[in-house]
Amino acid sequence: MNYLAHIFLSGTSDQILLGNFIGDYIKGSDYNKYPPTIKKGIILHRRIDFFTDRHKVVHQSMKYFAPKYHKYASIIIDILYDHFLVLNWQKFSPEKIEDMKDRVFRILKSNYAILPERVQFFVPSFIQNDWIDIYSTTDGIINVFVRMSMRTTLPDHSEFAREVLRKYYVQLQSEFLTFFPDIIRYVNKRYEIDIPLRDSSILEEK
Repeated sequence: MNYLAHIFLSGTSDQILLGNFIGDYIKGSDYNKYPPTIKKGIILHRRIDFFTDRHKVVHQSMKYFAPKYHKYASIIIDILYDHFLVLNWQKFSPEKIEDMKDRVFRILKSNYAILPERVQFFVPSFIQNDWIDIYSTTDGIINVFVRMSMRTTLPDHSEFAREVLRKYYVQLQSEFLTFFPDIIRYVNKRYEIDIPLRDSSILEEK
């Protein structure tokens, strides 16, 4: 769901990006079926999720949505933080977002045969309908919530979510901008991922 964050945090390696992208769909020790660098990306995906799920700022963001979404509030924040990453892409990355999308689409197309079946199912839509662009607007985000409620166990509280966004949008964006440098530093330091940054001072401990 938070595909863009995982893409950004994969750095410059196509294989790490590929593993990170499919990470949600590889269960248990099945990552051992993949080459070492893709395997590293899958493991990185899990550690990113672990870090995110335990971050105090993320927990604060979840509180706005918890009254209706309860345990699903974390999914809402994953998607919403990708929305804020799209909007603030140039604050973090020296790569133009259109160039990034072209690169990611190329990687997915050229490695389509080794993608898990469930990923193969949605990748054509991911590319053709440009899901990353959909994430760039609040209407797009609300539509994502509605579609997910139709095909997953996510409850449909889209009108509640729209009202929360209207009321707390500024706070949520501020919380994202506090959280994201933390996870960049975590990935860079713990997993030695080379993440090109517009401002390398982000890597300095606060």
